[in-house]
Amino acid sequence: MSSSLTAEKIPAGEARHIKDLLQHMQAKLRQRYGKGVMLRHDHPKMHGLVRAYLIVEPGLPAELQTPVFQPHRRYRSWVRFSNLHPVPRPDLHSDLRGMAIKLTGVAGDKLSADDSVEQTQDFLLQSTETCVAPDVAQYARWHRAMSGGASGAFWYCLRHWKTAFRGWQMMLKCANPLHIAYFSVTPFLFGKQVVKFAVVPATRTLDSLPDHPADDFLRSAMVEQLAQEDVVFDFMVQVQTDPVRMPVEDASVLWPEALSPFRKVATIRIPRQEFDSEAQRDYGEQMMFNPWNAVAEHRPVGGINRARKAMYEALNALRRQHNHTGERTVVSWDIPGQEQDRSQNSRLQWGNTTQFRQ
Repeated sequence: MSSSLTAEKIPAGEARHIKDLLQHMQAKLRQRYGKGVMLRHDHPKMHGLVRAYLIVEPGLPAELQTPVFQPHRRYRSWVRFSNLHPVPRPDLHSDLRGMAIKLTGVAGDKLSADDSVEQTQDFLLQSTETCVAPDVAQYARWHRAMSGGASGAFWYCLRHWKTAFRGWQMMLKCANPLHIAYFSVTPFLFGKQVVKFAVVPATRTLDSLPDHPADDFLRSAMVEQLAQEDVVFDFMVQVQTDPVRMPVEDASVLWPEALSPFRKVATIRIPRQEFDSEAQRDYGEQMMFNPWNAVAEHRPVGGINRARKAMYEALNALRRQHNHTGERTVVSWDIPGQEQDRSQNSRLQWGNTTQFRQ
């Protein structure tokens, strides 16, 4: 495979744009949470943190294998579902939805100082296939405009209507976070290849938007479904095959599936469970996710990801300092302060025990 596929080209001034963007985000967090618990800058509204398994395909082809993705390998995992909007609001609003996956039991040095002592690997995905801006410079301008009040946002959208239209297209309403697909948006290494990730639900029955939705109806939809059945997603990769039509430095470009279709490498199984306890909600708020919490074989690629490294590490550190939660997140299936339900534990076991509603 040509080295041009994995080549990164850092534009002049990128470091300055990253620094400015980070300072702006830190200032917004301090302003927003002067008192009380500091939530995430993005995806602060959590619908649920659930236990899950990532089960690698038994017949995974050799070209799709990495030290993490080996045939038959299984990982106990946490999955967090959320809304993007920086200020929590009713779920009926159009928004980007998030799915953050943390595998446990992943050995090896991590690329980020964040959670570096933990044997974990994170994958962060959103309900859109591309980024609103191609690079850090344009993303920084977009972010400042959208968070600077109605007037600034209006004039920015008037001057940059294509970017504004792309951002508007990404917003969606959904009836259940367990029923939509999620995408990595940005590229990552997958061994010696470059890929984008997708997590696609295998749901047979889709929910409809309620007639009179409560503010937190997405959490309620998850609670109802996971009380009755397991939930299954296909974890897929799209391998980069063309450095021009599938660029690593322009995150706004949709990689054509005609050039390279998504291929399944693993299954994510979320067993039936009860997850809506106060202890588990608190645990989910404390848990940190970072796309750079990864082994070298799954290094994030491209300018937006280079910015994310600085931002996630600094913003996670700011939240820990503000909330007095310690230096690192302890990741365990045993949540402090939560008694384990034996009947529930029997369902959270290895093996294919998937059950669906009829």
